[in-house]
Amino acid sequence: MQDLQALPSFLTVEEVAQLLRLKRSTAYEYVRQGIIPAIRFGSFIRIPRDRLIEMVGTHKETKGGAANF
Repeated sequence: MQDLQALPSFLTVEEVAQLLRLKRSTAYEYVRQGIIPAIRFGSFIRIPRDRLIEMVGTHKETKGGAANF
């Protein structure tokens, strides 16, 4: 994964989906469920880079090798 600190301060759901290798619809569902932290600016949804870094850092791998969200 690229250096997360080099990313813009706010990312779109589509950008986060690409970074996390998720389907676009899955990323939107995770935003809706609060799994991916997001802020709404009117009709726009943005994910703060620092909150994304926290989220990725707090989810540890399980025995099978996958992170548990």
